[in-house]
Amino acid sequence: MSTALRESPAALAASASADPLTTGERAAWRGLLHAHASLVKALDGALEVAHGFPLSSYEALEALDAAPAGRMRMCELAARARLSRSGLTRLVDRLQRAGLIERADCSSDARGSFAVLTSEGRAALVAAGPTYAQVVRARLLDHLSEADLARLVRLWEHVLAPSRDGFDCCP
Repeated sequence: MSTALRESPAALAASASADPLTTGERAAWRGLLHAHASLVKALDGALEVAHGFPLSSYEALEALDAAPAGRMRMCELAARARLSRSGLTRLVDRLQRAGLIERADCSSDARGSFAVLTSEGRAALVAAGPTYAQVVRARLLDHLSEADLARLVRLWEHVLAPSRDGFDCCP
């Protein structure tokens, strides 16, 4: 792995003008961006049409479903859903109005709160799961061999390893 992935943003910015992307690097980067945007747009649209909520809601429900007791600190949920705190607040407000999650106070930190998955939220996640899987398969997985998938898993583990601490945001 390139040591550039471990460098500070300032160091990366300083070296950017002296080390432009090669044609291959640019094609790989643009391909990743295009594939991601295309998949997110397809997932957003399919989930909205079939289930009445976007991908960000699905991801929040999925994160809560995987959490112990279906509850997670709001700051941790924001990190896992890749949302700002204000973006998460708006999302949680919508999910709470829909009865899919509840808020619970944190007894150990008066400033913090938990998002808690409701039974309705779990049912909505289960109902949306096949739609999610169908789009992911059609747009990505069906185009890859088992060997490609194994390589892709190893690649993402390698690329994302330096940023694993991003989910530890709560005091």
